[in-house]
Amino acid sequence: MSDPHASDPPMEGDPHGLGDHGETHGHDDHAHDEEALGPTDWVAWGAGALGVVAGIIVTWAFVLARIAQPGT
Repeated sequence: MSDPHASDPPMEGDPHGLGDHGETHGHDDHAHDEEALGPTDWVAWGAGALGVVAGIIVTWAFVLARIAQPGT
């Protein structure tokens, strides 16, 4: 099956054209890893988890307060 847009000119402002998938010009449009990610920041993940737990506790406090005062 042939590509019906293979002969289309590049879009205005697109210097690479429609057929460029990033393998040229030193960049990769598909985000393939060229280098591995760094180590996991456990302090940041712990702070985030603590924030989630604190948010659940505050939400539960609002629920209990609403149950205790149903007429207001």
